[in-house]
Amino acid sequence: MFPAPRIVKSNGLDMAVYEQGQGPAVVLLHGFPELAYSWRHQFPALADAGFRAIAPDQRGYGRTTAPADISAYRASELIADVHGLLDALDLESAAFVGHDWGALLLWQMAMLAPERIDSLAILNIPHFPRSPVDPIDVMRERFGNDFYIVNFQDSDEADRVFSEDPRHFINRMMRRNQLTREQFDKLPPQYKVVSLLRQTLAQKGSGDALLSDEELDYYAAGFTRSGFTGPINWYRNWSHNWKQLEGVDPVVDIPTLFIGAENDVLIRLQHIEGMKPLISDLRIHMLGCGHWTQQEMPAEVNALLIDWLMQRR
Repeated sequence: MFPAPRIVKSNGLDMAVYEQGQGPAVVLLHGFPELAYSWRHQFPALADAGFRAIAPDQRGYGRTTAPADISAYRASELIADVHGLLDALDLESAAFVGHDWGALLLWQMAMLAPERIDSLAILNIPHFPRSPVDPIDVMRERFGNDFYIVNFQDSDEADRVFSEDPRHFINRMMRRNQLTREQFDKLPPQYKVVSLLRQTLAQKGSGDALLSDEELDYYAAGFTRSGFTGPINWYRNWSHNWKQLEGVDPVVDIPTLFIGAENDVLIRLQHIEGMKPLISDLRIHMLGCGHWTQQEMPAEVNALLIDWLMQRR
C-alpha cells in the first residue's frame, strides 16, 4: 500500500510528501499527468534496499497547492520547491530520480543549482542542448497547432476537457504497447502529431491498459482534487524557461544514470546520443517499453536504480 502523505511547508506551498524507509535519501520527481503515486512500485524496493524514498506531489498536483498564476510554474519556482522540500526534511542534499517533467526539472536544476544533488537517475527525457530559437516556435512550425505542447500555449480547452472525466483521461494516456518505434516511423506525418485532446475524445484507447481499477481511481481522485490547469501551466512556461538558460553552461558534472525507453516514440535515439558530450559522468540503459517506464517495467527499473544508488552509497 502506498503511504499516506504528510503536508510540509515548501516555498510558500503546502506540499504533500510521501515517504518510506530509512537511510540515504532518494527524492523521486514525477511528470505529467502523474503524481507521487507513480513511484508506488519503487518505494518498497528502495526501502528494502536501505534507502529513504521520498516523493512529493509537485506544484499544482494532487494534495499540493496549485497557484493560479501561470508565472508561478516557472522553473525557478519549481527548483525552489525542491530546495524547500529538502529544508523541510532537514536534508542538505539527496540523490534524485526524475521522469518526464520531473526529468526536465532535474536537468534545469543540475545546470542552475546543482549543489544539493548527490547523483541523478533520469527516466526517458534526455538532456537537450539549448536551441538557438524559442522551442515553442520550432514545435509550432514542425508539428502545427495541434501538437499538445503548442495547443497548451494557445487555449485552455485541454484543461477543461481533461477535467470533465479525469479517470477517462488517465486511462487514455497511461497505456502500454501503444506503438513500437518501428510502427511509429511508418505512420503518415499527420498521425505522428500528438494531440492529447484527440486521444482523450477517441472512442477507444490504443494499446493495453496499464493501470488496475484501483490505480485508476487513485489518479482520478488526485486530478479531481487538483484539476489540470496547474500541471499544464508547467508547459506554459516553456519559452520563459528557455530564455532563462541563455548563457548558462549546459554541461552537467553530476554522476547520472539515464534509463531510456526504446518505444518512447517522441524521443529519438539521436537525442539520447546527443546528450553524451553534455554529461561528464553518464551511464545509459535502454528498456523495451513505452513512456511510462517505472510503471511498465518496475522490476527492471528498480534493479537499475538500486545498483546505481548502491555504487554511490
